[in-house]
Amino acid sequence: MKRKVMDIVQEKPWMGWAIFLGTIVVVFLIGLLAASIMERRGEADLVVQAKPIADWEPRNEVWGENYPREYETYVATADTSFLSKHGGNGMIDYLEKYPNLVILWSGYAFSRDYNQGRGHYHAVKDIQNTLRTGVPMPGTCWTCKSTDVPRVMNERGVGEFYKDKWINLGEEIVNNIGCQDCHDPKTMNLRITRPALAEAFERRGKDISEATHQEMRSLVCAQCHVEYYFKGKEEKYLTFPWDKGFSAEDMEAYYDEVGHTDFVHTISKAPIVKAQHPDYELFMTGVHAKRGVSCADCHMPYRSEGGVKFTNHRITSPLETISTSCQPCHRESEEDLRQDVEERQDRIEELRQLTESALAKAHIEAGFAWEKGATESEMQPILQLIRQSQWRWDYVAAANGLGFHSPVEAGRTLGGAIDRAQKARTLIVRVLARHGWTDEIPLPDISTKAKAQAFIGLDMEKNRAEKSEFIKTVVPTWMENAAKRESTYGAAR
Repeated sequence: MKRKVMDIVQEKPWMGWAIFLGTIVVVFLIGLLAASIMERRGEADLVVQAKPIADWEPRNEVWGENYPREYETYVATADTSFLSKHGGNGMIDYLEKYPNLVILWSGYAFSRDYNQGRGHYHAVKDIQNTLRTGVPMPGTCWTCKSTDVPRVMNERGVGEFYKDKWINLGEEIVNNIGCQDCHDPKTMNLRITRPALAEAFERRGKDISEATHQEMRSLVCAQCHVEYYFKGKEEKYLTFPWDKGFSAEDMEAYYDEVGHTDFVHTISKAPIVKAQHPDYELFMTGVHAKRGVSCADCHMPYRSEGGVKFTNHRITSPLETISTSCQPCHRESEEDLRQDVEERQDRIEELRQLTESALAKAHIEAGFAWEKGATESEMQPILQLIRQSQWRWDYVAAANGLGFHSPVEAGRTLGGAIDRAQKARTLIVRVLARHGWTDEIPLPDISTKAKAQAFIGLDMEKNRAEKSEFIKTVVPTWMENAAKRESTYGAAR
């Protein structure tokens, strides 16, 4: 064989050169492959902790020194330019968009101000700026806003943190939601830093420490993206109402049993439970949870750079990152997937607005019935129906994603809300008839946020002036005092 090759080369000299050059090319490509492998191994080896991180270190930039890729994507959360058809991370004034909400929350601070959350990077500033913090609030309201919270809880004790006043903790809570909230600084393992979640599991007979890594990729989100209330008149102890289950009916039964009411409506006098943001509960009733998908799979999809695979910490709507959030499981085009989401959200939006309209009218009509002499015994079943309707509506409306986390459950729940609101309105007509009123019930013009706020008696000019003064005087003092302790635990950048 060797002799035949030599004979061919002697007869065709160009063949020898071809073999020689081919060998060089092959060796060169092998060398490139080897270099690439070594480079990627080197990159992977760099993903180690360069220096120790303190147990309760709240400064995200300190963590970023060891984990630059994760930190770089986290900082990108500051960008609030993405808007989808029904959400995104941009500022949306929901009271302006849906004026009926002002009526639904008459007597509660949400009637002053309710905007779409702009994302974790803006959490501290947004709670400082909102008009809702113009009323007295407990320290509990800081719980989900900052990486400083676990540190302060550790220093003062959980109970002491909760029952302090919100305004007293302003100079302590300055770093935005970030690394400390979800990670152990020694191992980077996911961990629970807010005790209310572990306590809720314990009351249900479960040990959260036994959760799998995939479950933890949702549970760290469930520390905050949940329904909760403040238990105790003085304690204001953060509590998740999960003892009976995750559905709207389960949590309603819990609240009825403990006698909890967030506020009494100033027009209808209905005892209202204000839903917070039951994202985890609604998600747990949906198909993604049943298939083992986690919150992070969709909202924090994996990325690769060189030889490093890491989690994208720019927590955002999956509609902004369809190729990495959705298409690893769904093989349809981006446009088809976006359309699928929007179609489901369109239907939930339709049901939601029907509920809001019926509820706003029910509150106003109930107020009219009181004016016409309705009695406590006549109004009690009506107020109970309004309470039940508004709770079901809020269970869906307050959750992020406009029902997409569980469209079937969201639609079912809103159906129950509409049914109860209309039943309440029917009973109001009967009560009014007994008191001699058979004409159409007069309804005010609440077609804009300003008109609705004026109708319920809000002095918005005064509220805005007070908040402006607060931002000019109190907040700078908080930040100055925090900066003095920067060597210990720092201040927000």
